[in-house]
Amino acid sequence: MHRDILVRWLDEFLKSREITKQLRDPSLNGLQVEGREQVHKIGAAVDAAQATIDKAREQGVDFMIVHHGLFWGGDMPVVGIHKRRLEALFQGGINLYASHLPLDVHPEVGNNALIAQALGLQNLEPFEVGFIGNLFRPHALSEIGDRLGQITGMQCLIHQGGPNEVTRVAVVSGSASDYVAQAKAAGAELLITGEPKHQNFHPTFELGMNAIYAGHYDTETFGVKALAERIEREFGLPWVFLEHPTGL
Repeated sequence: MHRDILVRWLDEFLKSREITKQLRDPSLNGLQVEGREQVHKIGAAVDAAQATIDKAREQGVDFMIVHHGLFWGGDMPVVGIHKRRLEALFQGGINLYASHLPLDVHPEVGNNALIAQALGLQNLEPFEVGFIGNLFRPHALSEIGDRLGQITGMQCLIHQGGPNEVTRVAVVSGSASDYVAQAKAAGAELLITGEPKHQNFHPTFELGMNAIYAGHYDTETFGVKALAERIEREFGLPWVFLEHPTGL
């Protein structure tokens, strides 16, 4: 299919421009690099890194969808690793489409909606760039940590500053430990996110909150995969996941 048709569909489906403006996302959401006009194979990746771009070329991908793109606002000189990444995309004729916060907040294929769904959260409501909802019954914190480990493949880090059992849970993928106070104020006993920050360790315990860290990378594989699956259903384009975990 023609690249421009796919890009228009993605922009509309993800509400890329509206979400970027509304949430002041620093990422350049949308088509970041133009490759071949005709798209035959999708590659989904968390990061637009040299490793994932090289894998895309090896596997015949001509349209990459990533959560973390190459452009984050401001002037970026085309030198060093930035130059090499762009050269590899140009040489491979690969289109690069990035979706950062639009893919976090999306109610169908978003990282946070899918994690919440996998955990069985009900009555979901928007929370910051994620969701907050309720478990149908109180669950032990360790039980939730084990479940997260199963669905992400990451051994979770648990900071238990709150009750042993929780019912109301906030989910914000990636790096969102700054939201621990907001989650507490919204009635949550647990914040699930990707990676911790030292500055938020003590406030978590002093607020009587729980936090589970399930990996920045691992909490953000859900969206790009689900989006690629949706494209396959919509347009019949095959896709591959360009896996390159960071362990973070």
